[in-house]
Amino acid sequence: MEHLSTGGGAGRRSTCPSNAHGLDSLPGRSLPGWSLVGCRRGDKPGAAGVSAEYAPHMYSYPPLNLSVSTPRLELRGATDDLLEELVPVVRAGLADAEPPPFDDPMSLYEPDPDLRVQKWLQGIWRGRGSVTPDFWRLNLVVLIDGRPSGMQDIIGTSFDTYGTAVTFSWLSAELRGRGLGREMREAALHLCFEGFEAAEASSEAFLDNVGSNRVSQALGYERNGTTWATRRGQPEQMQRWRITREKWLPARRDDITMTGVDACRETFGQSP
Repeated sequence: MEHLSTGGGAGRRSTCPSNAHGLDSLPGRSLPGWSLVGCRRGDKPGAAGVSAEYAPHMYSYPPLNLSVSTPRLELRGATDDLLEELVPVVRAGLADAEPPPFDDPMSLYEPDPDLRVQKWLQGIWRGRGSVTPDFWRLNLVVLIDGRPSGMQDIIGTSFDTYGTAVTFSWLSAELRGRGLGREMREAALHLCFEGFEAAEASSEAFLDNVGSNRVSQALGYERNGTTWATRRGQPEQMQRWRITREKWLPARRDDITMTGVDACRETFGQSP
């Protein structure tokens, strides 16, 4: 399921750089796995009064150290700190759109802003505690110019057996219509195929979710029938899409970098 309204292979492990981030790309924010000592938000290493010393700071839960970077954005493991920075977007209802774009998570349709935030956070926390080789959901926060602005999730069901994954995303309303949804999806596909060695990735969108369906078509997905889902209690048809590793490879980008993939694979019970 992708929210963008208008507005496995086996046998080969990925070889990803251990630290592929440019320090200027995320001003005032620590890199995954590192904390900047003596810096204020907006400062850069080497600036007056700023220490260039970095101290290791890795999270004990490997999916929180995962990062996928493109020239326009970063997908980063959904730590509580990043989620807290995303709370104002959820509270303001900026994840929603008309017509309602998705069937999951239903908490984003909760009319009371505080309860909406509570249910949204609880759903992510439940997912962290429910990871098995048969089912896992990787929550990634989307950072645009270093600012949490949405989420990109990847869901695996019996992934080690079938090598298939489903993607889901949403982006804050004021940032839609700039091609960022496509960039998010391309980053997610790179992680699926290059990082997790998936055989196939799929997406679903309501028939009137024009933005998401256009992204799928533009990236070479094939239509894969329709299904039914509810949004705000009403049944609606969804378009299914699929793309195989072989279909993705010719369009594989060489400007996307990843960190923390191998440890994440082990957490999800993926075979080496």
